[in-house]
Amino acid sequence: MALDERKGVWKSGKGKGRHTPKGRQLDDQAWSDVKALLEGKDLSRDLLIEHLHLIQDTYGHLAVAHLRALSEEMRVSMAEVYEVATFYAHFDVVKEDDSPPPSLTIRVCDSLSCEMAGAQQLKTALEEGLDPSKVRVLRAPCMGRCDTAPVLELGHNHIDHATPEKVKAAIKAGDTHACIPDYQTFASYVADGGYQKLKDLRASGDWEAVQETVLSSGLRGLGGAGFPSGKKWGFVRANPGPRYLAVNGDEGEPGTFKDRYYLERTPHLFLEGMLIASWAVEAETCFIYMRDEYPAVLHILRAEIEALEKAGIVAPGYIDLRRGAGAYICGEESAMIESIEGKRGLPRHRPPFVAQVGIFGRPTLVHNVETLHWVARVCREGPEVLTSIEKNGRKGLRSYSISGRVKAPGVYLLPAGSTIMDLIEAAGGMLDGHAFKAYQPGGPSAGLLPATINDVPMDFDTLQAHGTFIGSAAIVVLSDHDKARDAALNMLRFFEDESCGQCTPCRVGCEKAVKLMQADQWNQALLEELSQAMVDASICGLGQAAPNPIRLTMKHFADEV
Repeated sequence: MALDERKGVWKSGKGKGRHTPKGRQLDDQAWSDVKALLEGKDLSRDLLIEHLHLIQDTYGHLAVAHLRALSEEMRVSMAEVYEVATFYAHFDVVKEDDSPPPSLTIRVCDSLSCEMAGAQQLKTALEEGLDPSKVRVLRAPCMGRCDTAPVLELGHNHIDHATPEKVKAAIKAGDTHACIPDYQTFASYVADGGYQKLKDLRASGDWEAVQETVLSSGLRGLGGAGFPSGKKWGFVRANPGPRYLAVNGDEGEPGTFKDRYYLERTPHLFLEGMLIASWAVEAETCFIYMRDEYPAVLHILRAEIEALEKAGIVAPGYIDLRRGAGAYICGEESAMIESIEGKRGLPRHRPPFVAQVGIFGRPTLVHNVETLHWVARVCREGPEVLTSIEKNGRKGLRSYSISGRVKAPGVYLLPAGSTIMDLIEAAGGMLDGHAFKAYQPGGPSAGLLPATINDVPMDFDTLQAHGTFIGSAAIVVLSDHDKARDAALNMLRFFEDESCGQCTPCRVGCEKAVKLMQADQWNQALLEELSQAMVDASICGLGQAAPNPIRLTMKHFADEV
């Protein structure tokens, strides 16, 4: 029987077959809406996430009719558009029979510092005190404002030290937009000698000499990996062009807010450091991947990149600012690159490494925001800006994000040899009525250490003997008012939410761990077996580091589990 004679098969002419192709049909009105939004815009495949943001910002959600229209306009399959839109937490996909979310969304941070400050009680009070048909209240991961916990985001307005009264007042006033802080503008930075070093290097600089200067300073990757910064330049430069530079601004490790601190004050130190690094590797384009939780930073960068273009320091489009969409996994460099390419943020298998095969398959130099801040300072002030500082046998400076049960949480620039006691002292000491019990040395990935381990320099390579690491120097201080087991459960719930789901050990392991950790008494043997499987078999650092809170809590706080 011929194909077009079978029952139920789409065919032309009369018959019982369907009259439209398979799949969701294109809606004329939705197509018209999307065409209007995208008029004059680049429709390259890698801009899919940017265009999803455009629709989300305009309509408050992503109707599937608009997703279908976007797939038509960009010539991308509906399956690809849908899988990307549903991967990221900040996109609200609404199917035909579903109701769109309320026009106003409140995201209450539930990371460790905020939970210790009463985030759960705040969320409950908001849910009970607000009309759910007008305002929805969601829990959300760290927003990079741990020094002002508890924090929530009302629209794009962050409310520090949040209370129900503050929220209701902001709603009444319609205060839902980001507050832009005072910062050093382009004109002020240039008046202070900014960009002169970049101009000198472009005119007659030797990239290998600059690389040696950066190496001699001892600067290492400050996103958490700690790889010697200058060495990357040689690796990338050794590969044929075109080459790219990608800035990892997805500061998603709970407890970390140093990058935001610098970007909201001195953005051009970072930008000049980025342009020096891009000059060194002859990058064709600089991509800045900035987390969506930092709307003020995104505003600042857009304005200051435009100032750089007007001043002729960079060509229009040379700096390509990309907006994340709420996915912690995109802090992993290969997942970030996938997201820059407009895809789901799934970590890549390695090798090859991104220095060889990065964005669009080309060699890519990846740096953290603070690392590039220091590249500029080292090039302007010399390696002595770091090497002249020494404490407890360690050289250099570290930016510590300190929060929790201390009197003055914040970012503190201290010698890299500082101990946890030095950090607590810098942050004003413990809160009145609180005794130091434990601390998180580098975000959830680093787990918990007891107060008795208090004389170790908080730096790279010093904490490994204790089964942990400094990472991004996200220090959360716990007191005798807190339970280590509750803190560990908070960390594993975060990993459970943020696992990309690509590999079974991480996806299933985090979920299983959360269930086991909710028991009155932990099955320690089973948790250890699970932890080992996750460490051995997970694709990326998320699954490999997720067991740290479990193992360190069982080791140092056995009386609680």
